[in-house]
Parts: sequence; C-alpha cells; structure tokens
Amino acid sequence: MIRRRELLGAALGLLLSPASAFAFTGARRRLALASDLERSLATSPFVYVSPLRADGAESACHGEVWYGWLDGAVVITTRTTTWKARSLARGLDRARVWVGDYGRWKRALGRNEAFRAGPSFVASASTVEDARLLDRLLELYAGKYPDEIGKWRDRMRQGYADGSRILIRYRPESAGSSRT
Repeated sequence: MIRRRELLGAALGLLLSPASAFAFTGARRRLALASDLERSLATSPFVYVSPLRADGAESACHGEVWYGWLDGAVVITTRTTTWKARSLARGLDRARVWVGDYGRWKRALGRNEAFRAGPSFVASASTVEDARLLDRLLELYAGKYPDEIGKWRDRMRQGYADGSRILIRYRPESAGSSRT
C-alpha cells in the first residue's frame, strides 16, 4: 500500500519533473543501498577511483587507494603528479569510486577489473587545504593500515607541507551499481 508521504512525494515530483517522481517513490530502496554502501565505506580497506572526463566517460586510469571515510566523503592524499590530482587541476571534478578490496588493479600480466562488480558511486571531487583534515586522515590510517603507515606517515606529512601531495575529497553525488 502506498503511504501518503510517498504519494505526496510522487505528486510533487511530477510537478517538478517526470524524472523526479521516481526519485521520491524510490527513496526507501536507495536509502537501503546508501546504508549498505556507507557500511562498506566505513570498513573497506580500499576504494578504486577513476576520474571522469568532461563527457562523463571514465578515464583509463583506475587505482586502488588508501582512504578515509570522513564527514560523509572519501578523503585521500595523493602526489600532485597522479592522474587523480592532474585531472582535478584541469577542472575534471567528478569521479567514479568503487568500494572494496579486489586486489591490485595493475598486474604484471594485464589488469584486474574485478572492482567493477562492487558497489560504486559518482562523486564531486575537490582539493582540500586543511592540515587538521590531514591529521584526522593519518590518524584513521594508523588504525586501518597499522603495518604500513609507519613507512608513509612522514612522507605524507612532508609532501603535504611542501606541496608535492594534496588532499582530495570525493563527495557522493549518487550511489548505484557499476553495472548500470
């Protein structure tokens, strides 16, 4: 049975645009997906990030990266020479982000595309200049990557201080399956 709130939402959606009607009536299903996705973001060791070109197509570059799920966004630190940083500097401020641990993307014999079967979302990307956010990210990394962080913490701090590394925040725009 349709609830009054869903019916009103659908009617309002029809007034705004035909596409909006589905958004209002499908809210319950998306909330469950968002909840599952958020749980995955809180527990997964990696995300795979692919900047989106101006036409919306994924770049040929995909990579598994350390990340933190902070304030409703995926936050990473990366060298300014990476494709993720360079594409953002060129104004390509959207990306697709997959969540999970599917192994290394680049292999000696070809590429591993297993991440594409995992949950994903399209995100708005932006650089962030906030030393406190870096501190929070590195603190999260210490718990998430205890065996590796000792080798990287000082490099990440120094790189951020000298400008050779940046923080990138990926805020979800929409959640969905990568098989769409």
